[in-house]
Amino acid sequence: MEYAGGQHRNVQPFSDEDASIETMSHCSGYSDPSSFAEDGPEVLDEEGTQEDLEYKLKGFIDLTLDKSAKTRQAALEGIKNALASKMLYEFILERRMTLTDSIERCLKKGKSDEQRAAAALASVLCIQLGPGIESEEVLKTLGPILKKIICDGTASIQARQTCATCFGVCCFIATDDITELYSTLECLENVFTKSYLKEKDTNVICSTPNTVLHISSLLAWTLLLTICPISEVKKKLEMHFHKLPSLLSSDDVNMRIAAGESLALMFELARGMESDFFYEDMESLTQMLRALATDGNKHRAKVDKRKQRSVFRDILRAVEERDFPTETVKFGPERMYIDCWVKKHTYDTFKEVLGSGMQYHLQSNEFLRNVFELGPPVMLDAATLKTMKISRFERHLYNSAAFKARTKARSKCRDKRADVGEFF
Repeated sequence: MEYAGGQHRNVQPFSDEDASIETMSHCSGYSDPSSFAEDGPEVLDEEGTQEDLEYKLKGFIDLTLDKSAKTRQAALEGIKNALASKMLYEFILERRMTLTDSIERCLKKGKSDEQRAAAALASVLCIQLGPGIESEEVLKTLGPILKKIICDGTASIQARQTCATCFGVCCFIATDDITELYSTLECLENVFTKSYLKEKDTNVICSTPNTVLHISSLLAWTLLLTICPISEVKKKLEMHFHKLPSLLSSDDVNMRIAAGESLALMFELARGMESDFFYEDMESLTQMLRALATDGNKHRAKVDKRKQRSVFRDILRAVEERDFPTETVKFGPERMYIDCWVKKHTYDTFKEVLGSGMQYHLQSNEFLRNVFELGPPVMLDAATLKTMKISRFERHLYNSAAFKARTKARSKCRDKRADVGEFF
């Protein structure tokens, strides 16, 4: 099975001062970083040249060293949004050490929100770099810090949650060391197994503030399981196949779904290794899955029940019938078929990290295209691109015309009502 496979500058120490975020706009005219997330790569292409974008990003990189925690956080988010919206490989390749240094400092010195922003940026940085020596260096620098935060009971739950996802994603992309892969799996295992049903527990696992962390750790662990050698997969299945179903009795719907999808993926891996794979507790497991697929518990929210029933119908079919409901993802002129649990889980993980930039990266990012076996990026001429997307100006004209048409129609309707009133 294949594996997906700097110098520190002297700066002033961070201050606890939280200056207004307006600092950002006062520094050489840098725009609000959040603007990168609003319209995606189209706006970057249409409204600013590559030089303009790089100028803004250089400013944001400098601002990650600002004394204000809010400014540093906004700068990190601005860079992350830009990298999620556009391929900037050459630009970040030259500055990866500086970026890694900034992320490292913000993870070590920052508080909850800043740590989350730094970890989110680290994930997108590795996605941009893809597998290779550069992303390996990023993971080598940040891995120990991410692990420390994940295991730190005094750290913010939200920061630990984002760091768990980041650790899984970066390891999936960058690790070239099998012992590091196993170490990461163990770190994540030590977190989510705390949610396992204990002998002294009742039949229901009560959620705690740590549940969100356990969910993220489980999902990151499941992602890494997909790139493990067969021998390691067998060990992990033996360890968790009979304990993981206990999470299906959690009172948290997201934990139940995460556990169910992880189980479906584990069955898929097991059957891929042994077509006649036999699971001893199949009857009790399918009973649990069927109950969740038809759950009518009055104490649960309608939205949660609807979401859960839909997911568990698919999970039950996977476990009982080895069936998977193929999904189609469209991006530009292309489409991708998600036809197995491994592919679905990988897609869901990267979509969570990239957000609305996922479609753009599926079109342009060679690493992701390789993961999903899409081949080299499709080269499109200007005419084809023009037919594919509508500019902001055209959208504005279209919306204005539609507004005028609606206004005109309403006016006519009012005129008719006025005429009828006069007639009577």
